[in-house]
Amino acid sequence: MQCDLTGAQILRPGGLVPDVVSLSDGVFVETPQNRRIDLSGYWVLPGIIDLHGDGFERHLAPRRGAVRNLGAGLVATEAELAANGITTAVLAQFYSWEGGMRSPEFALAFLSAWSDMAGHFDTDLSVQLRFETHMLDHYTRFYDLVCRFQVPYVVFNDHLPHRSLAAGKKPPRLTGQALKSGRNPQEHLHLLAEMHSRSSEVPAALQGLARRLQARETLLGSHDDADAAADALARGLGAIVSEFPETEAAAEAAATTQRSVVLGAPNVVRGGSHNGNVSAADMARRKLCCALASDYHYPSLRFAALALAEDIGLTRAWGLISSGPARILGLSDRGALEIGMRGDFVVLDPDSQRVMATFAKGRPSYLTGAVAERFL
Repeated sequence: MQCDLTGAQILRPGGLVPDVVSLSDGVFVETPQNRRIDLSGYWVLPGIIDLHGDGFERHLAPRRGAVRNLGAGLVATEAELAANGITTAVLAQFYSWEGGMRSPEFALAFLSAWSDMAGHFDTDLSVQLRFETHMLDHYTRFYDLVCRFQVPYVVFNDHLPHRSLAAGKKPPRLTGQALKSGRNPQEHLHLLAEMHSRSSEVPAALQGLARRLQARETLLGSHDDADAAADALARGLGAIVSEFPETEAAAEAAATTQRSVVLGAPNVVRGGSHNGNVSAADMARRKLCCALASDYHYPSLRFAALALAEDIGLTRAWGLISSGPARILGLSDRGALEIGMRGDFVVLDPDSQRVMATFAKGRPSYLTGAVAERFL
């Protein structure tokens, strides 16, 4: 599309200003295109980049066991992403002992569907695999999966209930997890206990896997770091991203050592973590947060940025969902409304906070209401 966006408030480094943005051949250009689209009354903002989201799960399996056409689920996912102003999204898929949609088998099915659908979307759909580190028998299989599908981003998890297992107690949610995985509770408990008993083998195996992934230039991260010690372990693996650190100490340690701290946008919108973890809003105000991610709720990204804007200004707040994620992912061609960058932008109604249009690479991925009339 070739056009000039006029009349709107445009987000620049100094804040919102009345300006003109020109598009041609999928990028922002300096030369006027002589087709004016009047966006008076609206804001034009950089397209949102979501570093970590698993909200796609409800599209792939709207009910437990109702998994049939994963490709159709990805189409529905892109529609929701676009309706919420997201132009680049990292779909965070588990590779876990938890089973169901978090199982190794589902990870393979998901990646196969994602690969088959490559090139079908305007939204840039990337993937992340979240690997449970105590699955020692799966290290080779996991690495082969990363290679086969050219997975660009891997995050290390450890969700084993170590405290309960060490004390010989039944872990919480055991029965539900067992049913989801297709095991009976006793089998599931045995599996968890066996993985826990091999904890001493994990550090060396993880170092080896991390080195192999780094050799492939895979972006590495850690998930749910509980304290500064966990941060140090992750840093030793070359995990430059710290996803959802649970405590202020972990976030401070990551920020101090130049790791990129990513926190959940729903945490900001809710006014705090749903499970008592560190406040994402507080970390953002203290400049300890590099980016916000949708986690499980795509609309939260813009709502969180707009809420934080009241304290830290719109440029910095919106940067947490645009330029900040772009830097972490190494995407120098997006995240701002600058000449030569990809034509990724959002048209927002400032009164309702509703997304009226989303453009990815200069093409409309979502267009509605009065703004659609102005374009059409």
